[in-house]
Amino acid sequence: MRSMLNLPRDAWSLARPYFRSEQRWRAGGLLAAIVTLNLAMVGMDVVLSFWNRAFYNSLQTKDWDAFVDLLLTYRHTAGGGLLPGFVGIAAVYILVAVYKTYLNQWLQINWRQWLTTHLLDDWLADRAYYRIALQTGTGVTDGTDNPDQRISEDIRDYVSSTLSLSLDLLSNVVTLASFVTILWTLSGPMKLFGIDIPGFMVWVALLYSALGTLFTHLIGKPLIALNFLQQKVEADFRYSLVRLRENLEGVALYKGEAQEATGLKGQFGAIRANWWSIMRRTKLLNSLVAGYSQVSVIFPIVVAAPRYFAGTLDLGGLTQTAGAFGSVQGAMSWFVTSYSSLASWQATVDRLIFFRTAIAEARAAARTGLEIVPGGSADYAIENPSLALPDGRLLLEDSGITLKRGQSTVFTGRSGTGKSTLFRAFAGIWPFGSGTVSPGSGSSLFLPQRPYFPLGTLREVISYPTDPAGISEATILQALGDVGLSALAPELDVRDAWSHRLSGGEQQRLAVARALIAKPDWLFLDEATASLDVASEREVLAMLKARLPGTTIVSIAHRPEVAAQHETSYVVLRDGDGPAHITAAVSA
Repeated sequence: MRSMLNLPRDAWSLARPYFRSEQRWRAGGLLAAIVTLNLAMVGMDVVLSFWNRAFYNSLQTKDWDAFVDLLLTYRHTAGGGLLPGFVGIAAVYILVAVYKTYLNQWLQINWRQWLTTHLLDDWLADRAYYRIALQTGTGVTDGTDNPDQRISEDIRDYVSSTLSLSLDLLSNVVTLASFVTILWTLSGPMKLFGIDIPGFMVWVALLYSALGTLFTHLIGKPLIALNFLQQKVEADFRYSLVRLRENLEGVALYKGEAQEATGLKGQFGAIRANWWSIMRRTKLLNSLVAGYSQVSVIFPIVVAAPRYFAGTLDLGGLTQTAGAFGSVQGAMSWFVTSYSSLASWQATVDRLIFFRTAIAEARAAARTGLEIVPGGSADYAIENPSLALPDGRLLLEDSGITLKRGQSTVFTGRSGTGKSTLFRAFAGIWPFGSGTVSPGSGSSLFLPQRPYFPLGTLREVISYPTDPAGISEATILQALGDVGLSALAPELDVRDAWSHRLSGGEQQRLAVARALIAKPDWLFLDEATASLDVASEREVLAMLKARLPGTTIVSIAHRPEVAAQHETSYVVLRDGDGPAHITAAVSA
């Protein structure tokens, strides 16, 4: 965990881009208005301090006229000043309090939207999300778990806590500056060991706050790491629930309910254990803070009581002294009373800092590895590929191959030899390794074995990643019919969890329909029809060749019947524990 001394710098490093962005004038204006309203609240507290003194003095002297004026209108003070009535003060106070919260929420949502948008853009840029996901758990990167939580919850909590804590600190600083003079004047001197100490209650408040801050930090420091860990285990538990929801049928077929329950209960057990640690530490901290706060209520009255009973301090002066001491001591004790919030804030800031660092490292690394060299050649080539796993182990090494335009090609070989990784290298997305990829002229489309379905209507799913507005309905219906899914035609605009509703074979057929709509020049099939029976797989491949005569098909296949439908064949082989290599092309 990072030191709390780094917290202001880290928090500002996250905030600075927004307040220097294209929204800086709006953000600065809202922040200035919020600060002004917070300072106005402090100013009204000062006014209420003097109003409180005058009001209690009116009670002590039984001055009915002063009592009514101070409640309803205004009252001139002995020094020639003017004190507004409570009704006026309350009306302004309510108005300021309402708009302080309203503008604060306005700034929060603007700031959160800006942060979310930019963090999402950075995460998705240069496929940083892909490299981070591949490296999570390898020890290569830090701060990469549960990006969904960091982008949604951590940004929300960061914005909310940053505004509330910083504005609260500002208010306490202004409160201290406003009331310390009042308390200095009211407390008078105190003789200690024969020495007159002016403004002694100010010094008492300072000493009291310093001791409270020291003990609070010693007791509360472990909460920082505990809150960080709590956010992680909560996110892990939620992710496991989402994974279960996405794989309900698989769990049911395996009859894996007991195993899933054991795993989920174990993860919740981690939440409970860490929560108990937070509870025990919070109990100690709250014991200190509660005792500290309770003593501070009566302490100034006890200290000032001798002067009151001696007749040198009236009732209004006593209450104002107690109130001023409370304000000064409270402002000086901000660290004490806010420690739990500070600990949670630091955990949130640390998670965002680590995540941002991981994104920056991933984007910087995107310029390493395989080099994509667009060329004028019609063929698709990869030269000197050296493909590694995320942990650095070499997976495949070869002098390279060239895929001929218009000549269908198939890659075969045992599982785990690196065929899918080779396809990822052809796609230009595999980040670990070296070599040169020269994409063939024209467009390309890669269909993995497990297709991705976005949330949305069937029309949006089948058109992905193209905007469905640019695709005619006749084209979509034709594609559905070609892949044997005409029964879905009436449901084009139905929004459903299609990845759950459709079988594995239907999902692969729908992905093939995307290829029919896109009409790419190069179509890479990574066992994209493996969920179909042999006859259906052969029919789909034949249909693709018939419907897309201008498309060069490159496949990964294990079935000989499918491999035989290609003109050129490569075999990916591994000798012993070394890296795999690609054999010379032979006629299929």
